[in-house]
Amino acid sequence: MSSATETIRLTTAQAIIRYLASQYIIIDGQEQRVCGGGFAIFGHGNVTCLGEALYEHRAELPVYRGQNEQSMGFAAAAYAKHHLRQRFMFCTASAGPGTTNLLTATALAHANRLPLLLLCGDTFVTRLPDPVLQQMEHFNDPTMGVNDAFKAVSRYWDRITHPAQIIQSLPAAIATMLDPSDCGPAFIGLPQDVQGWAFDYPVDMFKKKVHRIRRQGPDADEMADAVALLKSAARPVIIAGGGVQYSRAVAELTVLAERHSIPVVQTIAGRANMLENHPLNIGPIGVTGSDSANAIARRADVIVAIGTRLQDFTTGSWTAFAGDARILALNAARHDAGKHQSMPVVSDAKLAMTALTTALDDYIAPADWLAFAKGEREKWDTYVADNVRIGNKPPSYAQAIGVVNAHCGARDRIVVAAGGLPAEVTANWRTLDIGTVDVEFGFSCMGYEIAGGWGARIAQTEREPEADTIVMVGDGAYLLMNSDIYSSVLSEKKLIILVLDNGGFAVINKLQNNTGNTSFNNLIADNPTITSPFSVDFEAHARAMGATAETISRPADLADAFGRAKASKKTYVICMRVDAHEGWTNQGHAWWEVGTPHVTDNERVRFAHLEQEAGRKLQRRGI
Repeated sequence: MSSATETIRLTTAQAIIRYLASQYIIIDGQEQRVCGGGFAIFGHGNVTCLGEALYEHRAELPVYRGQNEQSMGFAAAAYAKHHLRQRFMFCTASAGPGTTNLLTATALAHANRLPLLLLCGDTFVTRLPDPVLQQMEHFNDPTMGVNDAFKAVSRYWDRITHPAQIIQSLPAAIATMLDPSDCGPAFIGLPQDVQGWAFDYPVDMFKKKVHRIRRQGPDADEMADAVALLKSAARPVIIAGGGVQYSRAVAELTVLAERHSIPVVQTIAGRANMLENHPLNIGPIGVTGSDSANAIARRADVIVAIGTRLQDFTTGSWTAFAGDARILALNAARHDAGKHQSMPVVSDAKLAMTALTTALDDYIAPADWLAFAKGEREKWDTYVADNVRIGNKPPSYAQAIGVVNAHCGARDRIVVAAGGLPAEVTANWRTLDIGTVDVEFGFSCMGYEIAGGWGARIAQTEREPEADTIVMVGDGAYLLMNSDIYSSVLSEKKLIILVLDNGGFAVINKLQNNTGNTSFNNLIADNPTITSPFSVDFEAHARAMGATAETISRPADLADAFGRAKASKKTYVICMRVDAHEGWTNQGHAWWEVGTPHVTDNERVRFAHLEQEAGRKLQRRGI
């Protein structure tokens, strides 16, 4: 009998896990499983069948026990980001709330274009025991359940109602997750009965398969138009996004910029595309950017946007550029390449930049333009040096960032997320090595910090175990999600965590105040329903989860504490109070559109609204 007709009888769950274990990819010349394992919390909807299958493959696909399904998803997203979208992990949850807890993490992966495989329990296909525990009944549609909610946040979605369907569904899910133009989460709903049903699968389905990530080259006509536009530029600038790293095209970016003397600015996701001391690195752009990058963006006549989706924090809600500036967008995704009347080059970034570098021939950006850009960067460097200096103002995020930056290793990875830290890190961090900064601002998701750090550390120990993963988190985000301190200790994936306590949700309090509103419900001290405010003992809390922890009273003590954390063999938490009002970076910001009241009796709110609307005059009217 030939292998083409040979079959093996497996349950649906067994076939899924056996298939995942047989999928490989070549990275830097080394063959690795494309699935690095997964995160699991078991319940009645996934333990009896999927759990049984995972146990049999526990060596090939290690399973990490999560404390919360949402944080498992964050960890898996950070793992994929660290591996530059070349590898992914799965998350499995039971039917019901275990699965719905993954919605936020799936949305984060979707917004950030990251591969994430979700294997989630579902109600019984037969409907014989209906309604079952945790089932969400829809009176007029018995086919609808909570798993349908994932359609809005998944790139690929399927519900398996027969064991044979995975023969088509699994390759499609993996192809989606590895496709540069369509990368994102793949959701597979697994009804509890179907998980255990058996089928005679073809043996060939489980043969080793080596995947390759597609590199689409640029269209000749699009490239010709791009070259003509850029050659006409008197003031060109490159915006380098996260897609440059995902394409593994940092070297090509540097060559393009150096050969043609084009200044480079970076998005939040592209924050570590260039070393800080590169003379063409003019800084981060946008709302959380630098005066230097925003100054040249406002004057540029041609903007080359590479591997960026041009989010509002990059574009200053589309006020960061001159109204008549032309945008040339190089992107693997057609959707991103055509935004706001951009001239598109739909292509892999590495291939597009290589072609562009050659086709530009002897084009060199004018010397006075480059001199202007470098001069602006020098002024910004002077500001940052003072901004992170201890003693220049009350204890601040910026001071903590400066100390860590000065004492960390070049390959240490910094992980932060929503709240005030993304802006402060983006503005003040000096990149020591390529691809070492993870600022989650695609979905702006508080709670990612520690969970994402755990996932990044799992990936880091696979690639460069001598480096550290450093998490910086505010007290608000810490209280939102912190249980993966325990996960990191249990799994011996050491993190260094800085808990910077400013007494609540201070960055939103800042926005509240900046729009004329009175502090209300953001800082603990300003909540009218809190009668006896007090500070959490974060040190004791971290120690209770098995970490080593200490509290320091001032930024001047942070260097020594950070040294102790570096020397530690297990997760180390450093706690420090920072000022909620006076410690913010107050330069480098572009205009950002937020909704403000058009009618109000509050004179301060009315004045702030008029100021906000005045910024709108620079907003581009794209399509």
